[in-house]
Amino acid sequence: MNLKTALLGAVALGLVSTVAHAADHEGERGRDGEVRIIYWQAPSILNPYLSSGTKDIESASLVIEPLARYDENGNLTPWLVDDVPTVSNGGVNEDLTQITWNITPGLIWSDGTAFTSADVKFTYDYCTHPEGGCAQATKYEGVESVETPDDLTVIVNFSRPQPNPYGPFVGNEAPIIQAAQFADCLGAAAPECTEANFNPIGTGPFVVTEFKPNDVITYAANDNYRVDGKPAFASVTFKGGGDATAAGRAVMETGEFDYAWNLQLAPDVIAQMQEGGKGTPVAGFGPLVERIMLNHTNPDPGLGPDERSVIRPHPFLQEPAVYKAMSMAIDRPLLVEIGYGQAGRVTCNWVPVPQIYASTTFDCSTQDIAGANAMLDEAGFVDSDGDGIREANGVPMSILYQTSTNAVRQDFQALIKQWWSEIGIETELRNIDASVFFGGDPGSPDTFQKFYADVEMYANTFSGTDPQTYLGNALCSKIPSPDSQWQGENISRFCMEEFDALHAELAATADIEERGRLAAELNDMAVENGKMIPLVHRGRISAHANSLGGVVLNVWDSELWNIADWYRIGN
Repeated sequence: MNLKTALLGAVALGLVSTVAHAADHEGERGRDGEVRIIYWQAPSILNPYLSSGTKDIESASLVIEPLARYDENGNLTPWLVDDVPTVSNGGVNEDLTQITWNITPGLIWSDGTAFTSADVKFTYDYCTHPEGGCAQATKYEGVESVETPDDLTVIVNFSRPQPNPYGPFVGNEAPIIQAAQFADCLGAAAPECTEANFNPIGTGPFVVTEFKPNDVITYAANDNYRVDGKPAFASVTFKGGGDATAAGRAVMETGEFDYAWNLQLAPDVIAQMQEGGKGTPVAGFGPLVERIMLNHTNPDPGLGPDERSVIRPHPFLQEPAVYKAMSMAIDRPLLVEIGYGQAGRVTCNWVPVPQIYASTTFDCSTQDIAGANAMLDEAGFVDSDGDGIREANGVPMSILYQTSTNAVRQDFQALIKQWWSEIGIETELRNIDASVFFGGDPGSPDTFQKFYADVEMYANTFSGTDPQTYLGNALCSKIPSPDSQWQGENISRFCMEEFDALHAELAATADIEERGRLAAELNDMAVENGKMIPLVHRGRISAHANSLGGVVLNVWDSELWNIADWYRIGN
């Protein structure tokens, strides 16, 4: 297939939209007063380049924006540009090594200065600085250079053909930051720029008026926002912390808040809350997967700070019999039933959707304790002293299993600990406040990036519908370490030359069916070689007040992607 006709974003999946989403509700900016949002995982920073935590990325999305993003159907939509570049409109060259973005004229930052191509190029320089650590580095994978021939033109040159050239500056994980504000924050200085990281200047509908990390953010309508009459709300109170139960009740029962994110609760609990009559749950399935990550390095507390979770391999978790037995011992249908109901599905895959990329290799829907024990016995991992714990090279197979504090996750932990005990693996459980666990503080020992444990459980997803960049999170070069200030997307420290080579092949392949085959093979390679144990393909459930209009749940980008269109019903 010709590269031109197979450009993934333009033709094969119909994923390019040329009209930005808009609401019909009109009026003066700020007319509807305050809107109150609650995320039970509290934001710790408003710079998504220094944190891969969803709560940080989404709270920042009210302020800083990408050139293009994905709408509620996964369509690529222009945001700070007039059109999404494609081969057919001349924005992408025929050999797919260059994409040209034409910035919408007249855009200004919230401080009144002009938004230009220099800000876009600076964002690339910031994330790719050799002395810094960037949490979203895979977004800029394969970029050779960024040119700015004039104030409104950005040319991204790739080192090889990119059938999916929509990584840089696209989606909620790759917004544009202001060059003037972050000029002194490059490289190792990035985490030290507290004022910029907590109060970014943006082009979005709101500006930060006060940020209390791990607590509350207040925003005011951006007087320089590009759309007249928007946002409808004059201010936003963004409360963080607590738990999913309290968040759901605050919207659907008490009406204290207008929007609650990520209601990771049992289905009967959500149904009971809805009976309160104040709010409505909304749900949708994207590529969100709850999984257990397996540490490929040694997290021994006895190692030094530059060795712990750096030195490889792990004492026994890289043994195929071990991680496969651990997976076999898990009753995934039961986890779905108790944790998510119809908002969950059993999955054996890292990338469960879109269907063209989903592997059909594995069947993990049936728990097999006997088979797991037999596998470990055959591999020579036995309990030699009769204490119920198998040994590996004379060392007891005892692991620390950590996750964020959440009722569903603690239920999962308790069940999985029991199942693993039945196959001779001792498990210590630990849960960490989500604001800390998903924070990006390089000085904290408790972040999921540091991974000072043997296994850890969480869920994440990716923007848009193409998994190339997301699969790049398993590249050897993306491993968090002291040298990267513990930033990087390869949380498990998985590293295979074969995977890196296959991913490079995916990046150079245009044919949509072949891309699907390669993506599924990369998924299989990661799962088969112990990067993770997938558990549940999760639907995303949030809730909004019955008085809040304009809400469109988006599972392909930030949930708050269209907050400029929200309004108060009846006003």
